[in-house]
Amino acid sequence: MKTYDRAKTVAYAHQWAMLRNNRYLNFENLGGDCTSFASQCLHAGAGTMNYTPTTGWFYNTASNRTASWTGVEFLYKFLINNKGAGPSATEQSTPEGIKQGDIVQLSFDGVKFSHTAVIVECGRGEILVAAHTYDCDNRPLSSYEYKKLRFLHINDIVK
Repeated sequence: MKTYDRAKTVAYAHQWAMLRNNRYLNFENLGGDCTSFASQCLHAGAGTMNYTPTTGWFYNTASNRTASWTGVEFLYKFLINNKGAGPSATEQSTPEGIKQGDIVQLSFDGVKFSHTAVIVECGRGEILVAAHTYDCDNRPLSSYEYKKLRFLHINDIVK
């Protein structure tokens, strides 16, 4: 068991929130870059990927990656179900116990979750996020017009 490094996750989020790391393809024109950015942040804090074909979570190149690296629902399913290498998460519908480095996913229509953001600050009555697609850093979660949200509390790393 390895501790998830929340400080590294948040530092990466602040560094790249308004920029693009050229190690990764910018998915902005391919459906959005928010989940790829969140995966990059998670990788910074987890320090490992899960190379299980199809159901894992990794990025080597734009054509050698899993859907969970870039897709909102695929990342959710990976994090909730992961029992192997890499990060895993516990879903929460309320912010109690949420910490920096956790993930929030938003549904703007109340049906489909379509945006992923990284929590960079919580407390003092407000949750602040960093995200791509709608590029932001230290954006109040309350400033989004969403119908539903779900919090993903990142657990310690298995391997």
